Amino acid sequence: MTTATNWEPTRLIRDEIETERWTLNFGPQHPATHTTLQLVLELEGETIVGVRPEIGYLHSGFEKLGEHLNYNQYVVVTDRMNYISPIVNNLAWHYACEKLFGIEITPRCKAIRTICNELGRIQDHLLCLGAAALDLGALTAFLWSFNEREIIYDLLEELCGARFTVSYTRVGGVMQDARPEWFGKLKAFIRDRLPKAIADTESLLLRNRIFLERTKGVGVLTHDDAIAHSVTGPIARASGVRRDIRKDEPYWCYADNWDGKGAKAVDFKVVVGEDGDTLARFLVRLGEIKQSMRILEQLLDRVPDGPVNVGPDKLATLPDKREIFFSIEGLIHHFEKIMTNRGFQPPIGEAYGCIESPTGELGFYLASDGSNFPYRARCRPPCFINYQVFPKMMIGHQISDVVAVLGSMHIIAAELDR
Repeated sequence: MTTATNWEPTRLIRDEIETERWTLNFGPQHPATHTTLQLVLELEGETIVGVRPEIGYLHSGFEKLGEHLNYNQYVVVTDRMNYISPIVNNLAWHYACEKLFGIEITPRCKAIRTICNELGRIQDHLLCLGAAALDLGALTAFLWSFNEREIIYDLLEELCGARFTVSYTRVGGVMQDARPEWFGKLKAFIRDRLPKAIADTESLLLRNRIFLERTKGVGVLTHDDAIAHSVTGPIARASGVRRDIRKDEPYWCYADNWDGKGAKAVDFKVVVGEDGDTLARFLVRLGEIKQSMRILEQLLDRVPDGPVNVGPDKLATLPDKREIFFSIEGLIHHFEKIMTNRGFQPPIGEAYGCIESPTGELGFYLASDGSNFPYRARCRPPCFINYQVFPKMMIGHQISDVVAVLGSMHIIAAELDR
């Protein structure tokens, strides 16, 4: 027969267990992190009372590498930063370089770069939406998004010969011009294929009770907190922060008179949410894909003719291959760029250039001492800045909510440890 005294210690131990705080490692290799990042969670039961993000599992050191590679060589490093949309990193790097050099790229190059920027945005958002849905059990949406990404890979391969790490841009231009048939294939993609995939994904998830209950009201980031933590991109806009560099600091075809003949800037809407939760971040990215398609529709029939690189008199771009093979001037120009230390002659000074990447403000700061290589190269990676707000968003939520919120943040670990 059990007496009351036998139960007393058991009750005390049970109470201690229920109130004790536990530490749980989420990652660095976890199916729902999609990359090598770690979260150290402090729990009371299944309720999160503390979060400590750990970074530094890739050790890329891409800022230091910028001091040992010239202004064209470094583009291959940018591909490895946000590897979900690498072409956007190429664009940001050489946009900053051209601000340092004082170079104005050609109208045709502006149009092609704007097209590539929006194509990279679609590419990035497709993976974010598909992977976030996969984390919550929606496998079909993940497969649909990757089908469309495969078409984008094909387009990038035809544009520059590489599917993944494209290294497409150069100081003052791009590695090669786009062929007329390439624009036709891109036009067919955004008119005939992509809209149906987006509509199917939208109807599949936004009428799914499980998906809505897992995302609505979960991981709320307020408008004031987003500003206080310098959050940018879709995460900030989902919290009501109406900032988009394409509108606030326009460049390329986002600015008026981009062709030098009075052309109007491309017309698009900045997608802004109000709730600041996981569902709002999903909806903002969905809306931005539609706006990117709208921008591409306007540009594909307006790409001007002419050269895609600035003239050789700028002494910043490589000459055309035909000039190298058939003229002594072209051969000398190429030799000076590649084989000697006289290739790049930037002014002594500093510059900062930033663009609106799919994850937020992506900028590069360059300091020049007049040599072939940057004296200092620093990066403002949006994922690194945005990640700092994650602990604040998770306090009071459950372990299962980590998967939903982290997926909506779209953190790329290669941008964290610089």
